[in-house]
Amino acid sequence: MEQHAPSAREQIEDLRRRMGRSIIGQRDVIERLIIGLLANGNLLVEGLPGLAKTRAIKALAKNIDARFSRIQFTPDLLPSDVTGTEVLYKSGDETTFRFDPGPIFANIVLADEINRAPAKVQAALLEAMEERQVTVAGKTHRMEPLFMVMATQNPVEQEGTYPLPEAQMDRFLMHVNITYPPVEDEVEVIRLVRGEEIAAMREQQGESLPARPAPIPQEAVFAARREIGAIAVAEAIERYMADLVNATRIPAEFGDDLKRWIEIGASPRASLALDRCSRTHAWLNGRDYVDPEDVRAILPDVLRHRLGLTFEAQGEGLAPDQVTAEIVRQVALT
Repeated sequence: MEQHAPSAREQIEDLRRRMGRSIIGQRDVIERLIIGLLANGNLLVEGLPGLAKTRAIKALAKNIDARFSRIQFTPDLLPSDVTGTEVLYKSGDETTFRFDPGPIFANIVLADEINRAPAKVQAALLEAMEERQVTVAGKTHRMEPLFMVMATQNPVEQEGTYPLPEAQMDRFLMHVNITYPPVEDEVEVIRLVRGEEIAAMREQQGESLPARPAPIPQEAVFAARREIGAIAVAEAIERYMADLVNATRIPAEFGDDLKRWIEIGASPRASLALDRCSRTHAWLNGRDYVDPEDVRAILPDVLRHRLGLTFEAQGEGLAPDQVTAEIVRQVALT
């Protein structure tokens, strides 16, 4: 019997299952990474050391038919170390300059500890993210159609770091937080890593291991994006998204607490990100329309890095997620 080709939804669900086998207890993080991929955006992933930030991103990359590169950011990095540079080649009597692409020229790029690089390097990376191209020596070099940057940063260590300016943070589609897993999941993590170590030793000894499944083709991602583009968004939902973002700019109209907490509101990029991510969230949940719950589910990740909190809010120990929760309580769906 002839088997039908799997649909884009089936392939993306398969990707989610594969990542779930490598990343225990981080279902929301896996979903956010896939949303970033399908919404054609770049992600900022933040969490304490050892919480599988890099592992989660690698799990996404290894299960897709895509080129992966990792850039370990350090204070001595130069912009050309990221974007590439013109190199002089000599052949006989001829000398020519040729562009030697940097690690940014891949499908999925892991920018590890982005806040450890100086401002010029951060700017070079973020310009490539925004423009999807790099210009060197007057020549423009475009990225491939599938291009995504996932940057990580450690929220605790501040010594020797260069915090990203608010305007640069705004270029990330979402800011994803990774937290400690429950104890039950941590037991599963121990077993998983132990099994991987045993499998690696068996492979070194020449034992044959079960073949890995073929990676998900890039066309599945593009097909999913086309389907997401057709997701219906009612006029009331569009207004709800805009109202939620606008509330960050006029907090005084939504209660004394928000007035005390918010100093700088979100830009129109937040509304655009909310629309793209909400449609993707709806698609992943099998709907062909956006529900208010899709908007509310994704709102914290969209606003987390776009809210400028007052000194008073910071002094009270308020997190952006708490402010976002208050915005959801105050803004009505009309």
